[in-house]
Amino acid sequence: MKEDFANIVRPLLPNVDYCSIRFVSRYSNIINATRNVVEPVFISEDEGVMVTVYNDGGCGYGATSNTSKSGIKSAIESAIEWADFTKNRLTYYPKISGIKKQSGSYFTSEDEQWSKISMKDKADYLLEVNKALKSKSSISNWGAGIRYNSIESQFIDTIDSNIRQKLSYILPQMVVSAEYKKEIQTRTYGGHAHARQAGYDFIDTIKMHDRARILAEEAVALSKAENCDDKIIDVVIAPDQMILQIHESIGHPLELDRILGDERNYAGSSFVKPEMFGNYKYGSECLNVTFDPSVTSELASCNFDDDGTQAQREYLIKDGILQRPIGGLFSSQRAEMDHVACSRSCNWNRPPIDRMGNINLEPGQTNFSDMISSIEDGIYLETNNSWSIDDKRNKFQFGCEKGTLIKNGELKSIVKNVNYRGITESFWNNLTTVGDKSTFEILGTSNCGKGEPNQTIFVGHATPTCHFKSIDVFGGV
Repeated sequence: MKEDFANIVRPLLPNVDYCSIRFVSRYSNIINATRNVVEPVFISEDEGVMVTVYNDGGCGYGATSNTSKSGIKSAIESAIEWADFTKNRLTYYPKISGIKKQSGSYFTSEDEQWSKISMKDKADYLLEVNKALKSKSSISNWGAGIRYNSIESQFIDTIDSNIRQKLSYILPQMVVSAEYKKEIQTRTYGGHAHARQAGYDFIDTIKMHDRARILAEEAVALSKAENCDDKIIDVVIAPDQMILQIHESIGHPLELDRILGDERNYAGSSFVKPEMFGNYKYGSECLNVTFDPSVTSELASCNFDDDGTQAQREYLIKDGILQRPIGGLFSSQRAEMDHVACSRSCNWNRPPIDRMGNINLEPGQTNFSDMISSIEDGIYLETNNSWSIDDKRNKFQFGCEKGTLIKNGELKSIVKNVNYRGITESFWNNLTTVGDKSTFEILGTSNCGKGEPNQTIFVGHATPTCHFKSIDVFGGV
């Protein structure tokens, strides 16, 4: 971070209705070991500035990787030119008076900094994990990796805001495949779900070696398992699959710019309409979903979004009733609705748009053992491996790596090639039981894509295990 950034920028701020300047510095380091071989290490560093100008009925952006005084000045001039060009052509011109001055900071807590651990030590660790993954003779493919990202930003605007934030992410990954009679089955470490805001200390806590051996055993067992039967059945969904369900059938359809039609030509719109907020029964009374940037170490935790709005916890769905959209200040002004601090950008060369932050399903009162014991005939689903949902985020079909049959209140044999499908409204209204805090996990995804040009960001999801009645489950190949 440039310590003198504010001193450089403030004298350059133009005389317009409103201007913000956001400096972003990104660092990424990925190290993988596959089949006992360390792959070439990936390191990327990038920094630049995004200028946003609202003036006289127009909006313009200017971005540059030239962070010198002359480079920033040129980006400001470009943003002003675009604001002049778009004058009176915008779908909506924001109420500048609604933008509030903000000052503050947020820094991910890193008890053990990534940079303090040598590359050799990281590589040696992953090679040891590889040995644990290749613990069975029928293992045909295996690998492990760790990805670290750091995004540091500073936000300055014409109403004297000054915000500094640094978010650091750790994404550990493991994959192992086993083959039996030409049948290959794969287990992963929660898909890509086990991602957190943290330092290298997160790796110390998750015991990848131990989990690697379990994954290998499960891959072997799945390769020999029976195929899942087709039937309407109770399902219990583990957190590492629940996050995909929340992401696709709650998160995306509640994004306000999608509801207003801004995403239709790229990734579809939403079945949700503005008039549904405040009265629509999205799910059963067990369903409580929050936008919560305050959860320690979750991927999208922060104190401010990228338009400088202060972040706070809000209910999106409460007792099953739809409360508010995932809409930032500007789109919420346009729709005359309440906002959340969800205006996010993937980098300095992209403008902020409405994005999911931490979208969490709040825990209930039932422990895992009691949940399973209440089911006579069901299946326990773990770890997403495929997803498909229509462009209104309504009809869906998802696949899981592992299914465990539930008979007379007990977990029994495992089955492979498990899939389930449904319609968003009926699915969430079939939510019967929500697990308690002992089943609750903080997870997330690193690859949520949206917008033109595309922006890929980290999204947090925390959820307990959940039980749904009468779900259409079917086998695959």
